[in-house]
Amino acid sequence: MKIAVVGTGYVGLVTGTCFAETGNDVICVDIDKAKVEKMRAGEVPIYEPHLDVIFDRNIKQDRLQFTTNLEEAVEHAQIIFLALPTPPGEDGSADLSYILGVADQLGKMIKDYKVIVDKSTVPVGTAEKVRDAIAKHANVDFDVVSNPEFLREGFAVDDFLKPDRVVVGTQSAKARKVMEELYKPFVRQGNPIIFMDEKSAELTKYAANSFLATKITFMNEIANYCELIGANVDDVRRGMGTDTRIGNRFLFPGIGYGGSCFPKDVQALAKSGKESEYSFSIINSVMDVNHKQKYVLADKVKAYYGGNVAGRKFALWGLAFKPDTDDIREAPALYMIEALTQAGAEITAFDPEAMENVESLLGSRIKYAKNQYDALQGADALLIATEWQVFRTPDFDKITNGLNDKVIFDGRNLYDLSDMRNKGFYYNSIGRQTVTKE
Repeated sequence: MKIAVVGTGYVGLVTGTCFAETGNDVICVDIDKAKVEKMRAGEVPIYEPHLDVIFDRNIKQDRLQFTTNLEEAVEHAQIIFLALPTPPGEDGSADLSYILGVADQLGKMIKDYKVIVDKSTVPVGTAEKVRDAIAKHANVDFDVVSNPEFLREGFAVDDFLKPDRVVVGTQSAKARKVMEELYKPFVRQGNPIIFMDEKSAELTKYAANSFLATKITFMNEIANYCELIGANVDDVRRGMGTDTRIGNRFLFPGIGYGGSCFPKDVQALAKSGKESEYSFSIINSVMDVNHKQKYVLADKVKAYYGGNVAGRKFALWGLAFKPDTDDIREAPALYMIEALTQAGAEITAFDPEAMENVESLLGSRIKYAKNQYDALQGADALLIATEWQVFRTPDFDKITNGLNDKVIFDGRNLYDLSDMRNKGFYYNSIGRQTVTKE
């Protein structure tokens, strides 16, 4: 099938590349000329495991192309995916200006039947707005479909090629047939394509992400309570997770969720409810608790040093909001950096992929190390904000030799308490007893 993907951000690039991988002819559109030239030359602009391999393969086999010319892509395509940013406004509402701006242009360009697909995460009612924007100018038949993505950063390629389910919102039999044909190669193992109306599809994405954010936040509250009463959140998590009604995923406590999806989608759902005169009490609480949780580790650090960290030097392992991505949007590490540097502390950070993005944002406010052990040199303590695999089994002798004192604050519970006790560390984690040096 002939496909156009408008927008080559995280969702758009993964979408276009994976559709090309199943034999489709794909053109991706972006207004950034420099970015398009780099992609044409085979340079992947984001870090996502395995994406580079299929990206390179499909460029070489002429199934994946890039352009700045929207009209060229529209003329080429039978199906047009809108994978454009919907950033939150100051009031939490999703900004639809990019999507509606392109929709207005599409109305002037389409000359035969097209299926226009909202791939971006959008509020309920967006499909209608896109349809109206196109219809103002279009003189041909078209359909607007809602097809939300459910990609986990770090696993996006696998998630797209082998989805748990595909959600398609359309009330058009013609569009349904097109979407069914498009997704058939991805559901050969029997996972469902779930068809519904457009509003239900739009809400499904917000509801799914908000539920997962709620699950994470609930466990963070349980972890905080565990610390007060002397319980161990790891044991509580295992006891809960073996209940098949609950399941064992998204029960790991930490220093709050971040990224491009959960914060934005939870906020947008709350705003959408407010616009319909409905208050999502649980969702509002989730946002409040998660914001506070991002400062938990920084508060522990300050408390350990008697409320004064001025002049203290800290090593920070992890900047991305989660491992296997370079995405720093709403990353808890950024909140920790803000809290500690404003209090006069110095930070030297290491992250396998996200340092360039943080340096673009913060510049010289912190220092950046070549590797995880270089970050330790002369530091008073090690802080851990992201659970990269490379941090899970470190050389503790190198940690001891690099730090001024054997002190670790772990926001991701990477290490065993008894092991840390035997190694002689002060070890403060989330929802577990603090290991003190004897």
